[in-house]
Amino acid sequence: MTSLTLQQLIPVIQTAVGPVILISGVGLLLLSITNRFGRIVDRSRLLARELPRATAERDQLSVQLAILFRRAKVLRLCIVLATSSVLLAGLLIISLFLAALLHLEAALLVSLCFILCVAALIASLIVFLLDLQMSLTALRVELAQAGFDGK
Repeated sequence: MTSLTLQQLIPVIQTAVGPVILISGVGLLLLSITNRFGRIVDRSRLLARELPRATAERDQLSVQLAILFRRAKVLRLCIVLATSSVLLAGLLIISLFLAALLHLEAALLVSLCFILCVAALIASLIVFLLDLQMSLTALRVELAQAGFDGK
């Protein structure tokens, strides 16, 4: 194994900057998603505490809790997919450096890591859009129960 010179290492570092930027962007996405998830968990706990004392609105609370639980599961999937994307980006960076340091032809591994990384990110964003739709549906149900027709 021959070591790389600084001049040979600089292009590898430049190539690895792209996935690092991706990690930063997905990190911000994860921050937003985990905040939404935390709000859903907090709201669910609040409604769950009200449920034993509820009489007339017990069915409404149960419906709201069911929707919140479905949304929490969807957001959990979104978090898993986004986190997988970050992990794959990290694996991509390591693959780039190891291939350069060991003088290996790792185009297939690097390509596979990149494709899976972006696919996981796309899937996470699609699931995030699903949560947004579910939240609007939940709002519509709650407004209808309050007597607002939304017109």
